[in-house]
Amino acid sequence: MKPTNLYVGYLKIKRAGEITGIIIGQGFDELIARSWIGRRIRKRRIRKSKPVYTTEERLRLTIEDLGPTYIKFGQILADRPDVVSERFRSELKKLQSRALPFDDRQARSLIEDELGVPIEKVFATFDDTCMASASIGQVYGATLTDGTPVIVKIRRPKIEQKIKLDLYLMRFLAAKLAKNYPEMAALDIVGVVDEFGESILHELDYNYEAANILRFRQMFENDLTVYIPKVYTEYTTRRLLVMERVTGITPDDPMVLKANGLDTQQIALNGANALLTMILRHGFFHADPHAGNIFILPNNVIAFIDFGMVGALTPRDMDFLANISIGFVRRDPATVADALISLCNVRFFKKRDELIFSLQQMIAQYSHVAIEKLDYAAMIQQCINLITKFSLQIPGGIFMLVKSLATIQKVAEKLDPDIPFTPLIAPYAKDVIMNRFSPRKLAGELYQTLKNYASLASNLPNDISEILYKLKQGEIRHNIRFENSEMLQKAVRNVGFRMAYALILVGLFIGSVLLINTRSDLGYAKFLLCASSILIFILIFKWMFRRK
Repeated sequence: MKPTNLYVGYLKIKRAGEITGIIIGQGFDELIARSWIGRRIRKRRIRKSKPVYTTEERLRLTIEDLGPTYIKFGQILADRPDVVSERFRSELKKLQSRALPFDDRQARSLIEDELGVPIEKVFATFDDTCMASASIGQVYGATLTDGTPVIVKIRRPKIEQKIKLDLYLMRFLAAKLAKNYPEMAALDIVGVVDEFGESILHELDYNYEAANILRFRQMFENDLTVYIPKVYTEYTTRRLLVMERVTGITPDDPMVLKANGLDTQQIALNGANALLTMILRHGFFHADPHAGNIFILPNNVIAFIDFGMVGALTPRDMDFLANISIGFVRRDPATVADALISLCNVRFFKKRDELIFSLQQMIAQYSHVAIEKLDYAAMIQQCINLITKFSLQIPGGIFMLVKSLATIQKVAEKLDPDIPFTPLIAPYAKDVIMNRFSPRKLAGELYQTLKNYASLASNLPNDISEILYKLKQGEIRHNIRFENSEMLQKAVRNVGFRMAYALILVGLFIGSVLLINTRSDLGYAKFLLCASSILIFILIFKWMFRRK
């Protein structure tokens, strides 16, 4: 075994020990809290106004102790109603990704290692005190030699190694859970972990974030209402990101915005249109558009920052969003149901009528609400909560989409409570549908279909000849796959043991009879005859009993 493999194994065992220690510590506290001693302690703490933790709070504290990987995973689970119940989700939403900063001198050294030259060669000024510290990176202010203000984001040391170890352990545990508890298959817990792993590994690579920035800049290059900061790719590496520093006002205080001569209604409209353009025009969106990642510039311009977490939509996802939006506007439960079923990639859903009825009841709750006042994000979330009850799997990217919509809707409604969010989506949704059924696209699909049929007709004689030839040669084989191969193996093993048991008994019986015929004075032959006869009788009796 290679020394590197031994070292990696040691790290895995060490990290597993750390995680086990944290879980056991918090688990012991939970066990005590549920005992009669814990209830007495709880009453005393309540009387003395001391903090008393619930199971949900203790779970959150455990996740925070486990470190950045589990914190980010908890944040994702907070938006997954198909995996986590509502009472735990509400507590997981309190998870913060802020972290204690690491040493500024070490950060400076890491930055110089990535640049390959001293800091003074690239930056005219550099602030040695960090501006902000997160679970993955740390941010510093600086100016380039031409006087351009920038921010410098450096990744935490050894964070990639720690996260990869955590991901390995998380996937191992998820696979064990899925194997030992088949009822969890509908949750696709291994898929959730894999999806999360891909997302966080992208966040670790600042080249990925730089590529996202360049893509967003291209998307909004002709839009005067949105500003995307410049990224300096010549200084950017996997561990270092240098981008333009944007200075503006955060959109979380309408009074400050108005005091600076800005129009909060127009800001809300610009922000909503920006996100809808990302989602329904380009299928690529900022997945964390909260107030801390948005600045308002003069003339009500929206500036986005922090592009580490983004979402990408497939054409099917975009069709879903367009169709469900049209269904909400028309208050048509059948359209909404078909959009959800199509999203789950199900062709013939047996419980479609039941789903339509449930959606009809849900939409009826909003019958007195004007379309302009509909809570769009909340309605989509209710639809997803409803569809999970029918044991259908929803693509993971949709949950990120719902989170982004809900976040930007909250920001927009804080600036303008009367913003007509649902009708605002309708034109974008219609454009998606019209584009889908445009003459050019339909002609292209028709051409591809005819091409496939022509190819099938052309290849069919050769395929039939090949099948007949292989059939004559005995080369055609049929592979049978079973969903639960372990149960099949166990059943085959049991049948084999029973057959072997029966053959041994019959062999003993026949052999003892032959021995008695040749040597009637052998006592062990009579013993074998009696024993085998009794066992055969018991076996036949058990078989007859099972048949009944």
